[in-house]
Amino acid sequence: MTEYLTTPENRRIAYDRTEGKGPGIVFLGGFRSDKEGTKALALEAWARAQGRAFLRFDYSGHGQSGGDFLDGAIGDWFEDARDAITALTQGPQVLVGSSMGGWIALLIARAMPERIAGLVTIAAAPDFTEDSMWAGMDAPTRRKLEETGRIELPSDYSDDPYVITRRLINEGRNRLVLRSPLPLPFPVRMLQGTADADVPQDVALRLLAHADCPDMRLTLVKGADHRFSDPDCLRLIETALDEVLARI
Repeated sequence: MTEYLTTPENRRIAYDRTEGKGPGIVFLGGFRSDKEGTKALALEAWARAQGRAFLRFDYSGHGQSGGDFLDGAIGDWFEDARDAITALTQGPQVLVGSSMGGWIALLIARAMPERIAGLVTIAAAPDFTEDSMWAGMDAPTRRKLEETGRIELPSDYSDDPYVITRRLINEGRNRLVLRSPLPLPFPVRMLQGTADADVPQDVALRLLAHADCPDMRLTLVKGADHRFSDPDCLRLIETALDEVLARI
């Protein structure tokens, strides 16, 4: 059953929590996604079958949470995740970060490593506002963004365009994780599809090379796309979680 958390920043965050043994699992969704997605629900069912605690939630401006998506930025959604983990879980957690959620998970790991027991990433997209969005804009598009505060880009997942705000880009520059040391002192398993049109596999390879982690493995899945949510991919996520839990 969906409940609501009011954070110290006075944001109203919708969440679903399953009680169980620890370390618990926290699912961190992607840009414009929500807690009712295929991966989130499949992992909740898996955790329940294992008797393990599980948390899924919507960032502010996403899904059932309060706020306007266009007002948000990476730092806001990081704060939502940090506040949800702090208030709604006990002890170290295993984070499962999908796409933007992978970036959020890395920010959480940097900010509160004592609360992280392990990490599974699915098409992680660290620093995407800078390395994908901003880097992919030509000079006139960048100028329009700076002058008007927003631009619209076509989306492969919706009839509505992606709206990118100036604040999203500028605030994201304060949250980059691939430009400075990134210690990950716990087991990490990364999953990446070779047919991902949104996050190329060289992002995963860059993260693998950059992070300081004694137990980090990357699995490339030939033909898998960015959704990474067909039955075979879902089983791979569960296998990665089993591996991480066994290494803790």
